[in-house]
Amino acid sequence: MKNVVILGSTGSIGTSAIKVAQDLPDRIRVLALAAGNNSELLLEQTRRFRPEAISIGDAAGVPKLRDAVGPLCEVYSGPEGLVQLATLPAADIVLLAIVGTAGLQPALAAIRAGKDLAVASKEILVMAGEIVMREAHKYGVRVLAVDSEHSAIFQCLDGKPAASVRKLWLTASGGPFRDAAEWPKGKFPDITVERALQHPSWVMGRKITIDSATLFNKGLEMIEARWLFDVGMDRVGVLVHPQSIVHSMVEFVDGALLAQLSTPDMCLPIQYALTYPERLASARVQTDFARLGALTFEAPDEDRFPSLALARHAGEVGGTLPAVLNAANEIAVAAFINRQINFPQITETVRRTMAAHQVVAHPTLEQILAADAWARQTAAAGH
Repeated sequence: MKNVVILGSTGSIGTSAIKVAQDLPDRIRVLALAAGNNSELLLEQTRRFRPEAISIGDAAGVPKLRDAVGPLCEVYSGPEGLVQLATLPAADIVLLAIVGTAGLQPALAAIRAGKDLAVASKEILVMAGEIVMREAHKYGVRVLAVDSEHSAIFQCLDGKPAASVRKLWLTASGGPFRDAAEWPKGKFPDITVERALQHPSWVMGRKITIDSATLFNKGLEMIEARWLFDVGMDRVGVLVHPQSIVHSMVEFVDGALLAQLSTPDMCLPIQYALTYPERLASARVQTDFARLGALTFEAPDEDRFPSLALARHAGEVGGTLPAVLNAANEIAVAAFINRQINFPQITETVRRTMAAHQVVAHPTLEQILAADAWARQTAAAGH
């Protein structure tokens, strides 16, 4: 039985983790739950799983939750609440499913408290991968991938050393605008928020769905892979695979390739992370190759999707530049969703903010957070 803390329990990853916990009541105990502002769903989850503690983003929601749960569990709030839950003495593993930079402090707190970390929030490794992985090694804890792509790589590597890897291949659906004939670069300014949110393969939150449309999600994943698997950016590549069946591949130095394949369902990588090193039975994912037919691959169009080159550059330079890329992208995506800028201006905002930044090499956590704040202010000033 593993005691699991779910930070971000009401989002798309969190609700999938709840399904996994329901499937495996004898193997997973939900120890604590944290939500942003969806107090109703958090309350429903609390009544179902009876955790030791819960946390809500806004302190104003605490009295209502306390009245509703009574003596059932402790109720916390804000960033301090996330850290409180991440460091609970009984916790075995913390699932980090918080969008953006809010997960960084609880992630480090969990590691320093000796908890394994299941990472669905790629931003923390993009921003502070050097610090996070160094702390994980120092405290002897595992950082387990929850992104389908990184989970696939982790499963294919199966403990093999980084020196045996020629290249890690992250697959991308290509998003809703993959077809250059239907969506030439000249039509990109006309892309609406509603159209950008229509992902062809996955059901996800708004921010990551827009990131998939720009391919920034794949750029962030390249940097994440660099830290998770201890390889240089030159050994991380991207292939567009519209069927989203091959979740990623590892090319080894002898030319062999291993891939992990399944129909798209986030319950699979979540379950693998939460129950690792075991592989437990589940009926959720069924893959019928006879019905699938052909699997196709193509190189990404970096002219229409310059986000990949920006991310590769940020990963190669390192220091505070990946944090700047991530923060500027968050601001730009929010501005696009709020109809303040058009679709191509997301990438342009990131490019402009990165170009204005004075990079700090091997930064401290404080310097990373300062760069993040600077990038948000700089990106927002351009709208």
